Parts: sequence; structure tokens; C-alpha cells
Amino acid sequence: MSVQTEHADSVPQAVPAKEDAPPGGPAAAGRRTGGAAPYLLLVPALLATVVLLGYPLVKNGMLSFQNLNPRQLILHLTEWNGFSNYQDVLGGSDFWKVVERSIFFTAANVVLIMVLGTLTGLLLARLGKKMRLLLMLGLVLAWAMPVIAATTVYQWLFAQRFGVVNYVLDSLGWHSMADFNWTGSQFSTFSVVTLLIVWQSVPFVAINLYAASTTIPGELYEAASLDGAGNWKSFTSVTFPLLKPFLLATTFLEVIWVFKSFTQIFAINGGGPDRLTETLPVYAFVEGVGNQHFGMGAAISFLTMIVLLVLTGYYLRTVLKQEED
Repeated sequence: MSVQTEHADSVPQAVPAKEDAPPGGPAAAGRRTGGAAPYLLLVPALLATVVLLGYPLVKNGMLSFQNLNPRQLILHLTEWNGFSNYQDVLGGSDFWKVVERSIFFTAANVVLIMVLGTLTGLLLARLGKKMRLLLMLGLVLAWAMPVIAATTVYQWLFAQRFGVVNYVLDSLGWHSMADFNWTGSQFSTFSVVTLLIVWQSVPFVAINLYAASTTIPGELYEAASLDGAGNWKSFTSVTFPLLKPFLLATTFLEVIWVFKSFTQIFAINGGGPDRLTETLPVYAFVEGVGNQHFGMGAAISFLTMIVLLVLTGYYLRTVLKQEED
């Protein structure tokens, strides 16, 4: 009995928990306290998105179901016509021609942008410090130039009578190019617009790719060199696999940026000649604001968003499938 009594007396009594102590300890209390903080910080951005993007989107959707022309605007009439605008657009051949043209135009520009941007980014990684700084300065200046200012410069460069390009080509012996009209045909107009868009987009790809390439450990190149890999083998086995996620994400952004290009095409020639260079954004503006068929323009803009969502959705599905593989 004495052994049991001594053992019982030696056991320390449990300290009663404080009534105000939250279950789970201080860590759980901290998690519960800060759990709502991230969502509260998102509230201003969500409100701004709803006001600046949500309201115009809803308003545009309502207009696409209305017959809205100058008469209705002057008399303050609201004439609902259901899906008539969408039926007129989808039932005509012009819309599908513009869709096909927009897809090919976007594909050509994105391919050129990604190829030239990747080559320029790899060049930046191999240049010396001074040359790299000089090239990056030129890229930043090209990228930072306002779109309408860059478009004005290209209009001057490719002007028919006093353009620098025609003067240089004439001086080099191509006398037939002395008075060449660069906006007189579909191909030449798209060539100028493509050159402008590629020139504006390459700096973004090049600088970001160079930044991504600096994160590749040098030991990987040393190991590839010890295995006998040359420059091309090092690129295909080390550089490209590690930069592939960046290239996929950048391609996705460029598809969106090129597809919705409006200023360059409209400012160069207004979608001409004979509306042969209109892409979907320009087509929606010309039909809506230019021809004052505002309901029709709203329907075309909504269909433009659907086409872009289909393209980006297909691309995202491809990217996710590659990541799973």
C-alpha cells in the first residue's frame, strides 16, 4: 500500500486548460484569424472588375439582342429583336471569311514573334554585358513606344510617295518600288501590319526569355558538355525543356494580344482595301460604329469573344495534356 500511495502522490496534477484558450492552440487561432484576410484583399480588385468589365459586358450583351440604329438612339426607343442579329451575322459569308482571316493572321504573327523573340532572347544570354545592355535598351524602347505612335511611324516609312522604304528600294535598284502602294493590296497591307506587330511584340518575348534562361543552373550545361553535347544538343536537351513552360505561357499571351489587335490594322488602312484586311475586332467596329448598326456590332463582338475563348481553350487543353504527359 505504501508503494501505491507514494506513486500516486508523485504523479503531477494536470493543469486545467484556460477557458479562453481556443481549441487547437495558438497556431489554429492564427489560421482562423488570417483565413479571411486574403479574400478581403481581393474585394477591391473584384469590385473594380465588376464595374469596369462586368457592366460593359452585360450592357454589350443586351445591345446584341436589340435593333439599335440612329433612329432608335434619337427617339430613345428600345427594340428587342431576339437572335436576329446573330442569325444575320452567322448566316452571312462575310463573318466566316473574317474568322478564317483572323485565325491565319494570328497564327502567322505568333509564329514569327515566338521564333524571333526566342532567338533574340538566346542572343542576349550570349552577349557581353555592354552589348547586352545596349540591345536590351533598344528592345525596351521599341516595346514601350505607344501603339498609335509606332503605327504613325510605320505609315511614314511605307508611304507611297515619300516613304523611306520605297526610297531605299529605289536606290538599291528596284526602281519599280519607287511609287509602290503598300496599302493597295491585301498581302502588302498585311505585310506592313505584321511587321509592325512583330516589331512591337518581340521585345516582350526576348527579355522575358532571357530572364528565364538566367535561372538555368550552369552545372547542367557543364554536364552536357562533358557528355560531348554541342550547342544544338545543349539547347535541345537542357535549354528548351527547362524553358518550355515559359514558351507555352508566352505563346498563350501572344495569341490573345495578336488576335485582339485593332489599332495597328485600323490605323494603317481602316481594314482596306475593300475590307480585305478586316479582322474580327475591326469588323465589329466597322459594322457597329462605322455603319451605325450598333446591335449588329455588339453581336459580332460577342462572337469574337467566343472564337477567342475556343482558341485559347483548345490551346490550354493542349498545354495541360503536355504537362500531364
